[in-house]
Amino acid sequence: MWLAGLGVTAFALRLLLGLWVPDLRALEARLSGTTPGIERGFSRQQRIINTRNTMDIGFIGLGNMGFPMARRLIEAGNRLVVFDTRKEVVDKLVARGATPATSPKDVADQVETVMASLPSLQASLEVATGTNGVIEGSRVKRFIDLSTVGSTMASKIHGLLAKRDIVQIDCPVSGGVGGAEKGTLAVMVSGPKAEFELLKPALDVIGKVFFIGEKPGAAQTMKLANNFLSATAIVATSEAVVMGVKAGLDPAVMIDVINAGSGMNTASRDKFPRSVLPRTFDFGFATGLMVKDVRLALEEMKQLGLSMEVADAVGRLWETVISAEGADSDFTAAIKPIEKKAGVVVGGKTGGLAGK
Repeated sequence: MWLAGLGVTAFALRLLLGLWVPDLRALEARLSGTTPGIERGFSRQQRIINTRNTMDIGFIGLGNMGFPMARRLIEAGNRLVVFDTRKEVVDKLVARGATPATSPKDVADQVETVMASLPSLQASLEVATGTNGVIEGSRVKRFIDLSTVGSTMASKIHGLLAKRDIVQIDCPVSGGVGGAEKGTLAVMVSGPKAEFELLKPALDVIGKVFFIGEKPGAAQTMKLANNFLSATAIVATSEAVVMGVKAGLDPAVMIDVINAGSGMNTASRDKFPRSVLPRTFDFGFATGLMVKDVRLALEEMKQLGLSMEVADAVGRLWETVISAEGADSDFTAAIKPIEKKAGVVVGGKTGGLAGK
């Protein structure tokens, strides 16, 4: 304990000596009141960087994406105030050191920086600008929306918050639940450059950060372009593989060939091997959310005066998928209506021509 009396922590000693000694790490934990191992998943260098750049952050929306992002921010040393309508998910983060809040306003009363990860445009609008929302908070200076809401809604929220001198930062993410868990998301940011520089250390914790520009909604346009390609990949790959199975090809061999050739895409590389061929349909992204993103992309194209034939066809396919499989189904189930129409089943123990 003499180290504490001298004002020297075990962490500083490690930096001086270039050592990583377990008993010193435990000593540091005792001196600081933290728990050894809480920053799992972070390298030693990341821990050093994160310690220098921690923030007080409010986090609203602890769903499939929000919870792991918030957890990583805590593990990196940030101090979080969290809110969700489900007490059980809030309690899990409180157990990791977060402070619970009773509403979005309560979050915004406690911190200057508020992040939100929400499932719909209306939810984002209400949380940001509604009654008891972030806009009514007494301390908040900036609102970072990690949701996909499209440039029109982002601009609307931006204008409403600006009247209260609150900066709106568009910050949609891509990479799915796995990316959120591992901190490998693509993080697209648009807003004032100075605010971006302030937030970047925290955003680095959740993924690879890209500054799209300062125009409100610019990052949303980037996200819609990305998700349109993702939506196209899954239905296009489904049609290609269904064609092969109808002709008698082995779908597993098809995917191997596609991934070794010029047809490789995110659906063939990740989604088919993991969720389509084994018939688990559990990749972790809801059909309803994908259809929302496709609709937003089509609206964006229309507003820009563009005529997009492929996008229109993809949009029709996804409307068929949500009608047949439901909004809560996994988006990898997009292959099912295509299979049904062709009379085949791709993968699984019953793969091949239906009924043979």
